[in-house]
Amino acid sequence: MSRTEPSEFERTELGPALRVAVVGLGWWGRTIVALLKDNAKLKVVCGVDVRPVALDGIRTLTSYEEALRDPEVQGVVLCTPHTQHTEQIVAAAHAKKHVFCEKPLSLSRADVLRAVKACNENEVALAVGHEKRFEPPVQELFRLAKAGELGTLLQIEANFSQDKFLSLTPDNWRMSQAEAPAGPMTATGIHLLDLSVGLLGPAQHVFAKVRQLGSRLINGDTLGILVTHKSGANSLISAILATPFDGRFAVYGNRGWAEVRDKAHPESPQGWTLTRSSRGSEKKVLDYPAANAVLANLEAFADAAAKRAPYPVPQDQMIANVSALEAVFRSAASGKVEAVES
Repeated sequence: MSRTEPSEFERTELGPALRVAVVGLGWWGRTIVALLKDNAKLKVVCGVDVRPVALDGIRTLTSYEEALRDPEVQGVVLCTPHTQHTEQIVAAAHAKKHVFCEKPLSLSRADVLRAVKACNENEVALAVGHEKRFEPPVQELFRLAKAGELGTLLQIEANFSQDKFLSLTPDNWRMSQAEAPAGPMTATGIHLLDLSVGLLGPAQHVFAKVRQLGSRLINGDTLGILVTHKSGANSLISAILATPFDGRFAVYGNRGWAEVRDKAHPESPQGWTLTRSSRGSEKKVLDYPAANAVLANLEAFADAAAKRAPYPVPQDQMIANVSALEAVFRSAASGKVEAVES
């Protein structure tokens, strides 16, 4: 059997599994490798890290360029520092490799436009690690909003807080000002901004405040954001890195509202509650069992690469999210309301 020929296990009724290299073998990269073990749609054929790292049963490389030259590798899953994403996406696209990139896709509008253009010109799939879009109650909330059941959308209130970063060492790249401007934004706030853009459309103005109040996280541990969308609606986003986990996403319309609450951190999901209130009706609360949204996102990437289905996050929303992210960085630094480039 040749090196590029899939084994019987890798073959599915949908075709051979997408063979990927997981790039960046820190905490999250190793989580992805473990998650994809025995998966029918994706197969990890190698890992890549700048340091020599051992993976059980999987070969590892210290050169990203070597992985891109490898004919066995059909796609990459990027779990690398944020400032590296754009160049790594562009390099993969030019090597004709499909790209799944952890959030944020890029740190500026100019960079995300370059990344998207490279993927489109080379006809490779581009996916991003916004797994909250794949949580079943969030998908139902999107359905309610898009079906008009909430009426005209007025405002979003959202919170994603955690204390996992308190255990990081000071030299961890996630503590770097270059990699994580505006403190919690690139860790958790970016997910809420993505959902807000998906529901309310592109942002127009942003006002953000970040402070170091309850930890040694020098980039700040407490972030509050007001986003005004072009539709006229607002998003109120809270992200904190110095308190135990809490996750909430609520959308208010002129006919009703809906709220999703996490029962546990998304890394180890235990399910959700979806509360819905409509004018003239009693409030309803639905329980959702645990589901692996991270895996669902990765499998959607594999489907897009194989042209079985379009990737569910539209590229215009990827661009709009990063455009708003860049404005959050500027506002947190300036203390002023900042316009979102479009």
